[in-house]
Amino acid sequence: MNEAVPAMTDSAPAGAFKARHALLKRLADVVSLPASRINAFERAVTGDLLVEMLRLAAPEERRRVAARLAPLSELPNSLARLLLRDEPSIAGLLIEQCASLNDADLVGCVRDTGPDHRLMMAARRGLSEVVTESLVGFGETVVIEAVLKNPTARLSQGAIEMVVAASRTANSLCHLLLKRPELRPSGAYAMFWWCDAEDRRTILQRFAVSREVMQEVVDDVFPMAAVENWQDPVSRKALQFIERRQRNRAAIEKSPFGGLEEAVQAAGDQGLSREIAAEIAYLAGVKPLTGAKILGDVGGEPVAILCKATGLGKGDLRNLWRSMRRPETTPAGVVDPAWVRVQITFDMLAVDRAQTVLRYWNWSLSSAMTPALMRAIREGEDGAVDEYSTPERTAMMALAQDFGR
Repeated sequence: MNEAVPAMTDSAPAGAFKARHALLKRLADVVSLPASRINAFERAVTGDLLVEMLRLAAPEERRRVAARLAPLSELPNSLARLLLRDEPSIAGLLIEQCASLNDADLVGCVRDTGPDHRLMMAARRGLSEVVTESLVGFGETVVIEAVLKNPTARLSQGAIEMVVAASRTANSLCHLLLKRPELRPSGAYAMFWWCDAEDRRTILQRFAVSREVMQEVVDDVFPMAAVENWQDPVSRKALQFIERRQRNRAAIEKSPFGGLEEAVQAAGDQGLSREIAAEIAYLAGVKPLTGAKILGDVGGEPVAILCKATGLGKGDLRNLWRSMRRPETTPAGVVDPAWVRVQITFDMLAVDRAQTVLRYWNWSLSSAMTPALMRAIREGEDGAVDEYSTPERTAMMALAQDFGR
């Protein structure tokens, strides 16, 4: 007759119980048997028993079992859940090596553990979109950086949008995000506002695309829309984005200036007043909010994009720069680096590509961009205006203008 096994206390050191050590090893061996030797139900029952033992085992014992089970192609779910939530040195053995973990296992680990586990997870090979979205959702910069550096990880557009929004306050993410193949123009154009000069140049080189193909495909649609008197707001907005003309003809007819060049000249002569700043935005075919973002930008590159997209020349660019009270030379008498960057930006972009960037900005600041990216742009305005900066304060005054002109 079999006698009941007496209960053991866990007060003794792990090495004191040789039977426990042997039993843990044997049960781990059973779980590791190939499918030809053990069926799924037997493996699951053995795993359940092993879980009960591991819950009371010492860390070193759990570590040995985790090392034994990590290479398995099939691992009981109960064991995976327990070990993935163990201390980082133990969970890391499975996170880094165990190929049998599915997305549910990984997302559960991300959700139920801490930053150390998530950092290890971020470096795991072959992460799916579901797992990376869960990882970046915690907003931990060091984890997001590790995900972006992982060339085998795949990111969903939802995850990309979260990272773009996070990059507003964590500038180190910008450079890494620009290397990801999943980044799309909408995210890059939003991120442009808070990127440094080098990353801005990368964005313009990579994402300032032409609309030539779209223009060719819809060329015959413009007359159709004109016959309908542009009454359909859906097609009108899309065609406004595609069309070659940037300047607003209706605004030109109503303007007190003869055109955009005259408005820019007036700004150069009189300074960038609230009325002239708003007028420049209207004549350029953009909303006052877009114009305010451009004229208030610290780096200055958006001003070059505005000028190139609207067909203004370098002289007009200089007039606008001076109207914003931005320096052309340093106190040492050399050309100011910001003014150099602005001129390079003007020279490097074709008109059509500059229009794409400008129209995406204008579009995104109205309705086209996702809520996360729109919020990131708008929140970027809070505290961004230097109260001692005349051009920034003047540009932001344009926001008070009526948008519905």
